[in-house]
Amino acid sequence: MTAKLIRELGTSAGVTLPEVRVTDDGSRLPSAYRVEVAAAVSVGAATAAAAAVLGTEAEVSVREALVAFRDERYFRIDGEQGELWAELSGDYRTADGWVRLHCNFDHHRDAALRALGLSMGSDREAVRRACASRTALEVERRVTERNGCAAALRTPQEWREDPRARTVAGTPLVEVTRVPGGGGSPHGWPLGGGRAGREGGRALDGVRVLDLTRVIAGPVATRTMAAYGADVLKVGAPDLPEVPGLVISTAFGKRSCHLDLRSSEGRRVLADLVGSADVVVRAVRPGALGIVDELAERTQGLVSVDITAYGPTGGRGFDSLVQMATGIAGGDPPRPLPAQVLDHATGYLAAFGAIAALLRRRAEGGSWRVRLSLARTAQWLDELGRGEPEPADRLEATGSLGEMDSDFGRLTYVLPPGRIGGRRPGWTSPPPRQGADLPVWRDNAQRASGVG
Repeated sequence: MTAKLIRELGTSAGVTLPEVRVTDDGSRLPSAYRVEVAAAVSVGAATAAAAAVLGTEAEVSVREALVAFRDERYFRIDGEQGELWAELSGDYRTADGWVRLHCNFDHHRDAALRALGLSMGSDREAVRRACASRTALEVERRVTERNGCAAALRTPQEWREDPRARTVAGTPLVEVTRVPGGGGSPHGWPLGGGRAGREGGRALDGVRVLDLTRVIAGPVATRTMAAYGADVLKVGAPDLPEVPGLVISTAFGKRSCHLDLRSSEGRRVLADLVGSADVVVRAVRPGALGIVDELAERTQGLVSVDITAYGPTGGRGFDSLVQMATGIAGGDPPRPLPAQVLDHATGYLAAFGAIAALLRRRAEGGSWRVRLSLARTAQWLDELGRGEPEPADRLEATGSLGEMDSDFGRLTYVLPPGRIGGRRPGWTSPPPRQGADLPVWRDNAQRASGVG
């Protein structure tokens, strides 16, 4: 089943993938959903696309893919695990059901408190009482109107009647389309040459990836591409809120710079980076970073990857909220998936889509757009059917963890899953401190510093 689904993804994206060898030792996570299939297919598709670049074989282990889907649970700094959820984030019973609030960022927390008529600094008990006196949809509406993040628990039927569901229904899981006017002649691999295909080379050696993402799905996509050899430059700003542990755990192999896009100089530098990139990955709400759309339209040969929560017309959201909105977490109380499955699956599928588009660019030329959404991934997970009613947590991480020194301390992390030509991908550098690097590509930085 897994190998067939990977082949179908390749066909949908317009590329031919090598046959993927799938190994399954029976590892499972406690969910009736086919999480193991979603993990193996998404990781396997990215692995196969990288293998296609090199003309070699691909392999994926179900166990390794499942461990990768839980990587934030295994991540440690000097043996300590950081907090993944803020105090007010979570599920709350309402007058007619359940609602989930996402309050990991202070501005989202403050928006939720204002929406509920609570004072800043209110505790979880106050939020519980405020939610209990309102309907789930009322809480969702009030919070989202104030630019916060919330999702009422819907039934699958209620979700199918939602306009956002109708938007993503019937669209490809990974949509790869050519951009009109994006140039006609085939490009080399990558745009400016590179070492892919040479002895010992990695699939994405020389490929420049501009990372404009936050939280899990987008950073997983770009981290995966870094493991395949890409030069990934993450762009952020010092005033952007982050979840520290997640930022570090998804930054292996990347470099990080800060830009002030409110300034003309910041916008000029961003334009230079977009104009010289092979791939730009965004994971923001629709309409955000519109300047990138304008720049991308002027950049021939660019692969633009867009990851959203609910599709191109939906609002902001996160994995746990999409699980509630789509009915994936259905139950009383809600029963979320045993990992951030939508985030991780979408991340690996985005890496697959980016590489598929690069393969299309190499063969056909042009600029390409890749679109994915957490909501479409949730629909796909549902379409995979059900497995065991509720299997035990049968997952062992032995052999899947590595250690690396960094500016933050000694890191314990999940190794990249999959095998390309019999070799496991890997990162050549630890996560950097945010904003530690210049806003230039690695080869330019090396020339400036005199490094060969």
